[in-house]
Amino acid sequence: MILYGLSTCDTCRKARKALPHADFVDVRADGVPRDVLAAAQDRFGDALVNTRSTTWRGLSEAERARPPLNLLVDHPTLMKRPLVVDGSRMVLGWDRAAQAELGVV
Repeated sequence: MILYGLSTCDTCRKARKALPHADFVDVRADGVPRDVLAAAQDRFGDALVNTRSTTWRGLSEAERARPPLNLLVDHPTLMKRPLVVDGSRMVLGWDRAAQAELGVV
C-alpha cells in the first residue's frame, strides 16, 4: 500500500497514523509517477484536482485551462490528498467513506 500526500498536510498525517504499514510518498519532494496519476485521473476525474488549494489560486487562467494530468505532473501539490494505492484499488481523500473502504473505521 502506498500513500501519496504531503508531509505537512494534517489530513495526510491522520491517514499515515491510521495506516502505519503504508509506504509514504511526499508528492512535493518525490512527485507521483505519471502512470499512477493517469490511473487516478481515469478513476476520479476532475475530483483529483484540488481547486481549493493555494497552488490552484496561484495559477493563471491559462494554466488552469491545461489538461488536468499535465497540471498534476507539473504541480503535484494540486492533487487532492491523500491518494492511497493498494494494488489495483485507489482511494482519494480521508473522509469516512475512504476510511471504510480501507477498513480503518
